[in-house]
Amino acid sequence: MVEAGSGTMQGGCGTERVVVAMLTYRRPDDLREAVPAFLAASQDEGATLLVVDNDPDGSARAWVTAYDDARLRYAHEPRPGIAAARNRALDETADADVLVFVDDDERPEPGWLEAMLGYHRSTGAPVVVGAVVADYEQPPEGWMTAAPFFGRRRLRTGTELEAAGTGNLLLDLRAVRPLGVRFDERFGLSGGSDTMFTRTLVARGLRLVTCDEAVVRERIPADRMTAGWVLRRARRSGNSAARAEHAVARPGVERALVVVRYAVRGGVRVAGGLVRTALGAVRRDPVEQLMGRRTTQRGVGMLAGAAGRVVSEYERV
Repeated sequence: MVEAGSGTMQGGCGTERVVVAMLTYRRPDDLREAVPAFLAASQDEGATLLVVDNDPDGSARAWVTAYDDARLRYAHEPRPGIAAARNRALDETADADVLVFVDDDERPEPGWLEAMLGYHRSTGAPVVVGAVVADYEQPPEGWMTAAPFFGRRRLRTGTELEAAGTGNLLLDLRAVRPLGVRFDERFGLSGGSDTMFTRTLVARGLRLVTCDEAVVRERIPADRMTAGWVLRRARRSGNSAARAEHAVARPGVERALVVVRYAVRGGVRVAGGLVRTALGAVRRDPVEQLMGRRTTQRGVGMLAGAAGRVVSEYERV
C-alpha cells in the first residue's frame, strides 16, 4: 500500500491508467468489506484503488495504509464536505486517464468494471453511470420493495442523462480535465455537488450515458430503512436539483427562468403528492400514501431551492 501521489497502474487497455476512487467518512466496517471487494473487482483491469478519507482525524489511515496491496492508495482530505473529498480525488488522479467514483457502502457485482470500461471504450462516451441496486442490511418490509424507494432507477444502456450522482460514475479525464470543472464546495454539506458537476459537464458538451450492465449494490443500513429517511432524502434531492440547475445557469434571464421553472415544478409536485396521499388513504394503501408523501417532499425541496434556501444532508456534529 502506498500513500496517494505515487504513479497510477497501467490499465487493461494498452497504457490506459484507471483509478477507482472511494470516498469514506468514519465507516470502518464498510471499508473492511468494500476495499477488498473493489480491489478484486479491478484486478483484471490493473486499476488502482484510491481511498479518500474525509475524516479530519484521518481515522481510516491506519487501516488502509496497513493493507498489503500495492494497488491501494490513501489520501486524507480534512476539509469537511463530500465535495472537498471529490475534488481531492480529482487532484490525486492528475496522471490518470480514467477515474471511476464509487462509495464505501457499495459492493461490485461480477464483471462490474469490465462492463463499465468496455462500454466506455467501445462507444467513446466520456461520462458513464452504472447501475446501483439496493442491498438491505436486514430483511426489508414489504413497502420497501413495492416501489423504488431505495437504490437507483434502472435505465436501458445508452440512455442519455442531464445529470447523475457519483456512486458508480466513470469519467474520462482526458475529456473532463480540459474543461476545468470542479465539484462546487458550497454543496459539500447539503449534497448535490455531484448533480451540479455532471450537469455542468453535459452543459459543456460531454455526453453522459448509462451502462446498465455495470452493477454495484448499495448497502442500505437498518437506520435508513424508514419512511422518515425516504421523505428526508426526497426533500433534499428536490432542493439540490433546483440549486444545481440554478448555479449552472447563466446569470440574468436564464437563472430567472430556472427559478420560475422550479417554483412551478415544485408546486405541481406538492399538489400532486397531496392528492396521491389522499387517494392512498381512501384506498388504505400505505405504499401509495408514502409515494404521495415522497412526491410532496420533493416538491417542497424544489420550492425551497427556487427560493434560495438550502436543505442540508451531511451536517456534522
